[in-house]
Amino acid sequence: MAPPTSSQSKPGRTLLLLLVLIIVMGATVALQKAFVPKFGLDLAGGTTVTLSPVTVDGKAPSQESLDRAVTIIRQRVNGTGISDAQVAKSNDNIVIQIPGAGREEALRLVSTTAELRMRQVLAVAPAKQPATTPSASPSAPATATPGASSPAGESKTPSGNASPAGRALSEALTAPSPDPNASHRATTHRRAGARHARADASPSAAASPSPTPTPQDSGDPLAGQDTSGIDPALLDEFRKIDCTAKNRGQGAPDDPNKQIVACSDDGTARYILDKAAVQGTEISGAQAGTDPTTGEWIVQVNFKSKGASQFADITRRITSLPAPRNQLANVLDGVVIVAPTIEEAIPGGSARISGGFTQQTATELADQLKYGALPLKFQQSSVVSVSSTLGQDQLNGGLISGALGLIVVVFYLLLYYRGLGLIGMASLCVATVVTYLTVDVLSHNAGFRLSLPHIIGLVVSIGITADSFIVYFERIRDEMKEGRRTLRSAVEVAWRRARRTILVADAVMFIAAVVLYFLAVGDVAGFAFAMGLTTLIDIVVVFLFTKPVMSLVARLRFFAKGHKLSGLDAERMGRTSPAEQTLQEA
Repeated sequence: MAPPTSSQSKPGRTLLLLLVLIIVMGATVALQKAFVPKFGLDLAGGTTVTLSPVTVDGKAPSQESLDRAVTIIRQRVNGTGISDAQVAKSNDNIVIQIPGAGREEALRLVSTTAELRMRQVLAVAPAKQPATTPSASPSAPATATPGASSPAGESKTPSGNASPAGRALSEALTAPSPDPNASHRATTHRRAGARHARADASPSAAASPSPTPTPQDSGDPLAGQDTSGIDPALLDEFRKIDCTAKNRGQGAPDDPNKQIVACSDDGTARYILDKAAVQGTEISGAQAGTDPTTGEWIVQVNFKSKGASQFADITRRITSLPAPRNQLANVLDGVVIVAPTIEEAIPGGSARISGGFTQQTATELADQLKYGALPLKFQQSSVVSVSSTLGQDQLNGGLISGALGLIVVVFYLLLYYRGLGLIGMASLCVATVVTYLTVDVLSHNAGFRLSLPHIIGLVVSIGITADSFIVYFERIRDEMKEGRRTLRSAVEVAWRRARRTILVADAVMFIAAVVLYFLAVGDVAGFAFAMGLTTLIDIVVVFLFTKPVMSLVARLRFFAKGHKLSGLDAERMGRTSPAEQTLQEA
């Protein structure tokens, strides 16, 4: 017989390792004061949004375009930090389930579904023509000239109720320069790679290239602006559009081969935009960060090879033009999300946008640029809120089912294994504690949200855990049936044989869970995740608890001598007395 290893002779060390693991997870939960896991949509309530595709010819969209749209919308939602959100196809529709209340940001992102396009600004004016007063003086216009600023460098145009991004752009005016090319030359002295597409023109400030006449004085938002090259039909549309309305033109037709009229996303400005110069599909990435020199928040945008060439061409063409035609608008779902002034030609496929951003507005813009390229246009066909009351009933039902399953397993263990059943019960309790702590830690640190499919997977895992130590117990009894081994010897020999079976069974279960997780979506993926997690926990419990505890109890006389209540007595293991064996042979 092989000599006992250190793990066999000192099971206390193995139990201590498990105890340390439980204490660390418990301390993490206590320090975060997060004693209850976060719940998913079906348990905590939330919102379900159904998006229906809109095609030009009215025909059903291709499955390839739907698959791509699902991927991009999923990236958008995940980019907001929302966990357990589900994005999946349902026939020709896309269904998004967002758990929790107050998810306006995510709803806005998934509702903004058109392809991002970059267009040159041809004209710009305030969102709605303000009423003129008789006392208005022509010599003191209400709007500033292009680039006009206060001595402190702040825009004189009030931001009103504009969004943070809108305020950041309107407050980024730079001082005027007598040389129209001074701004271009100034940026060329920046270090390599810091090409600058500065978001420094507020819509109202750039509305008129000269002090007189102003749109406010003439009553025409296009007064004093260059309207050459603009479709005449758009001029009338531009004068009539009201960008202060609630929808702000969102979802308007956005044909890349035509000029369009669009509103800013904060409802402060209206634009006439040229044909699309760069498609959103040509953006390879966008990231928010800070300028190492000034510390201001910027957005770094990177283009693919074709997009880099297109972006270099458009920036080279408009950089020397007078405002507002030196602005390049980024249009998403028919709405201008940002319209930075181009200070110089930007080759190389990398640009940055700056101008009074905060961390929140810079990150929001980066996400819109990065996840804005959808192959289809969608409209919201339904938005349904799920009550948390129904989820609470489901949670209670799941917990009751788990408790009933646990009671049945415990009853079977005590009835069949008696004393050994107590070790099985202890193993189940430890597995329950480790599972709960693991779910809680993942919930508050890794974005995991507990849903009903997860609970089903956890309930099913009770049988997986019980199966492992039952295999071990049966191996021990097999080793003792012939009466040639003591309990202490049988525990070690049986473990060497049982652990291979346990590992193979758990490996098969884990592989099935992984395959199911990656091939399935929604609830089935949640079930697979829970099953894979509990399979790993089963291995931890069997190796770090069940086996060491059996090594300890094997030293107890109650089990070693085969007491009738120990589960290791001769009758329980199928042994027969010599007299009974003689009668059977006769």
